[in-house]
Amino acid sequence: MSTPSTSLDAGRSPGILGAIERVGNRLPNITILFFYALCVAALASWLLSYISFDYINPVSGEQIQIKNMLAPSELLALSQSLVKNFVTFPPLGIVIVATLGIGIAEGAGYLRTLLKQLLAITPQRFVTPSVIFVGVVSHVAADSAYVFLMPIAAFMFYASGKHPLAGIAAAFAGLAGGFAASFTPSSIDPIMQGFTQGAARIIDPNYAVNVLCNYFISFGSTFGVIGVCWYITDKIVEPRLQKFMPIDNQPEGEDEGSLQSVTPLEAKAFRAANYVMLAMAIGLVLLLYPVDSMLRAPDGSMTSPQAPIMQIIVPLLFIFFAVPGIVYGFIAGTFKDTSQITKSMENVVITLIGFIVFCFFCAQFLYVFGQSQIGALIAMSGAEFLKSIDLPPQVTILGIIFLTACLNILITSASSKWAILAPVFIPMLMAVGISPELTQASFRISDSAINVSTPLFSFYPLIIMYCQRYCTKTGVGTLVSMMVPYTVGLLVVMTITLYLFWALGIPLGFDSGYVYPAV
Repeated sequence: MSTPSTSLDAGRSPGILGAIERVGNRLPNITILFFYALCVAALASWLLSYISFDYINPVSGEQIQIKNMLAPSELLALSQSLVKNFVTFPPLGIVIVATLGIGIAEGAGYLRTLLKQLLAITPQRFVTPSVIFVGVVSHVAADSAYVFLMPIAAFMFYASGKHPLAGIAAAFAGLAGGFAASFTPSSIDPIMQGFTQGAARIIDPNYAVNVLCNYFISFGSTFGVIGVCWYITDKIVEPRLQKFMPIDNQPEGEDEGSLQSVTPLEAKAFRAANYVMLAMAIGLVLLLYPVDSMLRAPDGSMTSPQAPIMQIIVPLLFIFFAVPGIVYGFIAGTFKDTSQITKSMENVVITLIGFIVFCFFCAQFLYVFGQSQIGALIAMSGAEFLKSIDLPPQVTILGIIFLTACLNILITSASSKWAILAPVFIPMLMAVGISPELTQASFRISDSAINVSTPLFSFYPLIIMYCQRYCTKTGVGTLVSMMVPYTVGLLVVMTITLYLFWALGIPLGFDSGYVYPAV
């Protein structure tokens, strides 16, 4: 097996991507970057609080007035909510709980055996599309997928003689693209539908939006997403990494010996663990099957945010990693007693220290950014500008895509942006004959593509941490420069897919069209 170069004489990366990497890596540590962003947001709120704006917040119905976050009362409020902001920061709990389960499976050796088996059946030339495909599928696990998918993808690439950071990049691109290109519905669908339907009823009180109104375009986009990410990984990202990003660190246990074939005892333990996982999966399906299942929403939906099954995805991930890991560990002999189980959980949490520190500052920044209404002001001013242009439908939709792309650099939460933009975009475009379903589809395309290349994305520090397991000099600029080609590729291929569907008259999803009123 040939491994990526580990020489230290790799040259400086040239071109635009090299410039992005160099500039980005000169930035402070991403945690300090968010501290600076917190200070800038607070200072901006003070300056903007003296200016009167004519925009109306579509969520509250009130005129937007920037709140001075440096006022004594607001500083006191920030102090009072400091701990709450931190402990309720969504990525924090998701990452820690899911990682505890992964730690058990990893400490037992179950994950390593799983990877050996995957490598044994996956031809080397198909490792890249396989990782991207899994990334697209993994979006059903929501944000938890960022925790377990990246290290697995990195090791699969490393074990196949490819650059491990290219594996992380491919998985990241497939997962982020999966929010607008997917084989299956996900929890984001009912969230989007709720905002879209509410906004549409501003114009038409009886308008109904199907929760799967974008399913066909989402499914159709998967083929282009996998293809373009495959090309970008193998032809652009990995060759550049091989040349300019030498591996200078080897994670413990990931040596040539760890890639040897599975022993008979490991195979026996692996079979037993898989049987247990299969039994658990069957049990879950049986619990979900009845229409009145306690895991479904009151209306019988399994994908609604009110459905308990959607609310327990992270605990399920913990269980589905931990239980097979424990079974494997005791059969294979890697776990001698229960103390080794807790030790494996402790060991994996140590790797999250940097991410936990980041979460503290990021949570405070998001609090200040949201409470000051700066985010709402940015979104509304951009929407009003687009409205004033009054362009043809095809150009207007393209404008929605580019405006969302710009906003997503600062506001990465899809639900937060759409809560503000839907009441503006949907009625505005309905008035000129564009359907709510088409507007929602254009928003989702841009939102998912930009996530991979904005440093303000909540999981950026975690992904950088995974990269540093192999390349210790990985910084913000390294990751951004790796992901920019994917952003361009995803935007182009998903936008083309949308316009092809539009030109051919293929429905965007169930009960959806392109014009309003429907003809």
